[in-house]
Amino acid sequence: MARVTLTNQLVKTIDCPSNKKKTELFDIHSKGLSLEVRATGGKTYYRRYRDSRGRIRQIKLGDERELSLADARLLADKIGRQVAMGDDPLEEKQLVRTVPNFADFIEEQYMPYVKSYKRSWDTDVSLLKNHLLPRFGKRYMDEITRQDIVKMHADRKASGAAPGSANRLLIMMRYIFNLTLKWEVPGIKTNPCKGIPLMEENNKRERYLSVEEAQKLYGAVCSSENTMLKFIVPMLILTGARKREVLDARWEDFDLARRVWRIPITKSGKARRVPLSDGALTLLATMPRKSDCPWAFANPATDKPYVSFFCAWNTARKKVGLQDICVHSLRHSHASFLINAGRTLYEVQNILGHTQVKTTQRYAHLSHDTLLDATNSVNTALGGMFVPMVSASPVGQAQLAQ
Repeated sequence: MARVTLTNQLVKTIDCPSNKKKTELFDIHSKGLSLEVRATGGKTYYRRYRDSRGRIRQIKLGDERELSLADARLLADKIGRQVAMGDDPLEEKQLVRTVPNFADFIEEQYMPYVKSYKRSWDTDVSLLKNHLLPRFGKRYMDEITRQDIVKMHADRKASGAAPGSANRLLIMMRYIFNLTLKWEVPGIKTNPCKGIPLMEENNKRERYLSVEEAQKLYGAVCSSENTMLKFIVPMLILTGARKREVLDARWEDFDLARRVWRIPITKSGKARRVPLSDGALTLLATMPRKSDCPWAFANPATDKPYVSFFCAWNTARKKVGLQDICVHSLRHSHASFLINAGRTLYEVQNILGHTQVKTTQRYAHLSHDTLLDATNSVNTALGGMFVPMVSASPVGQAQLAQ
């Protein structure tokens, strides 16, 4: 190991001894900096150092044709400072090489995971294929910045999409990066989506059945040619379950003695238990049942779960003028009946199986009518004694009308 004063002239003119394949010169003026000279004529700068365990390590700085001596010394000094601070630049360099790009992470880790529990994973495939992979597919995960996410969110809205459509992309990217942090994917230290607000969605319109509408709808499904519709629709309203949960229900899932319906596979991938009301128990007791058919709401023609019952459902709802009611509206209606019966959001959250109370909050406004009835009971109890025995002024009447 030769220690010399490296100069630009020396670097340019020095050759490897003829009896060697390579030789190494260490610079006296820059600790750990060396120049490797090979018999082939190539020359490369290196920085040698000891890591925190005392091991001698060496990191390549660059070829002398691309890196000047002055720049090599600057890099060597920078590495020296990193080592002094307890960092290992070689480990960092190796770590960078293990960071997956977005497309590889999605294919090798994300999709296998969501397919294992998420029933609607095909929706993820659509969002990825049409929006996220074209934008981020070739980017390394640690290269995707907060600014990239903000731009993606804004661009989707600017393209004419609804705020909800733009929000779905942001929510999905946030979930993807939360998984990278949970799984300790190399190079990912923070979630670039954190703190980016969702766009206001003013187009949300929840439709709920009134008691009268529920009665009209029940009359229509009872007269349907689909003989199971009169059981499927009431079950959706009485339990607040999702369509697929009812259609795929097995008799073995119902514990009638304990009044519990165990749904083994839900939207979240976890099993949940739904309490069975008196109405639900009566419904199940009156349903036809075949000893050799495990499905509770099976298609009588196939003894298997319905793939769809839309035609019969569409005919029934149109018959009573409820075209704006969709099957999922029955779940919303169940929640509205609970809230307006004075039940708490916590109770509704547990019955519907919401993992986040924020999802249940959409029904909070429904309790206003119940609260209004409650506060009016005070006035009724007092017999309206505080109402002045004079007619209201024209101005007062106008204000009340508003």
